[in-house]
Amino acid sequence: MDGIINVLKPPGMSSHQVVSYFRRLLGIKKVGHGGTLDPGASGVLPILVGRATRLSNFLMDYDKTYVAELTLGLSTTTQDASGDTTSMHTDFSISPRDLADTLASFQGSIWQTPPMASAIRVGGKRLYELERQGISVPREPRQVQIYSINIMAIWHEQETMGFGTRVLLRVVCSKGTYVRTLCHDIGERLGVGAHMSFLTRVSSGPFHSSSAYTLEEAAALAERGSYEFLLPMDSGLPGWVKVKVHPAVEERIKNGNYVLPEHLIDVPSTLTVGDDVALLDVEGSLLALAEIKKTDQLICQPFRVFMR
Repeated sequence: MDGIINVLKPPGMSSHQVVSYFRRLLGIKKVGHGGTLDPGASGVLPILVGRATRLSNFLMDYDKTYVAELTLGLSTTTQDASGDTTSMHTDFSISPRDLADTLASFQGSIWQTPPMASAIRVGGKRLYELERQGISVPREPRQVQIYSINIMAIWHEQETMGFGTRVLLRVVCSKGTYVRTLCHDIGERLGVGAHMSFLTRVSSGPFHSSSAYTLEEAAALAERGSYEFLLPMDSGLPGWVKVKVHPAVEERIKNGNYVLPEHLIDVPSTLTVGDDVALLDVEGSLLALAEIKKTDQLICQPFRVFMR
């Protein structure tokens, strides 16, 4: 059994717990995920089954879309609602224009310092493990991209925003972005403090919440012997040129040997040196990932093979 499941992770479960759930449901040990989602967050979590686990690095590289709730006036140790309060500002007034201008200043390339409540390893230990022991260590800032950040709704009683105002944001960003840190940093720049009080991931690359399965829906289908929730492996490679190959050269591909352009069939476009291609068998199953190279002639060189 090989493929990808677009899962709608519920809040309260870690990504690893969701992986364990599908190992039990499918009776398969080889299950992974395509990008960690915090236990307190909900939303899209691609689950990789069987040989699809070898695609994890590619899925993690995709841009993400989040819907987050920002609460003004209160900062926490974890930068979200689960932490202890570190500062509170109760007497302030911010106009929607001030907020919009501040949000605009975060668009583009920005630097973030990963929070202690993150899964990054320092000295062989994950930061959240150190945080649970009350240990804080220096973290290197990292550069991320905020492609857009838009206000979806504002909940406040006055014309201006004050303590406890909640702002619903839609954020499109690169991999490695910490939305909780983004919320914290917005509060710091406004001078009033803030934390992330809610988070859901709307999309991760080609996978969207509108077509995701809940754990209960997947379990109900599996009990009936249906695995329609299991997508083909190449569904995780939307930007790749997908090319079918002649059955006679499948053994060469299996052994990691190059094939020639004349061995490719149903080529959707002209191939040039440097193109990444997904090689499929005549039935459409993913065989390998390859690159078009130039020696004395054009060749198609596999670099990741999925055939058994």
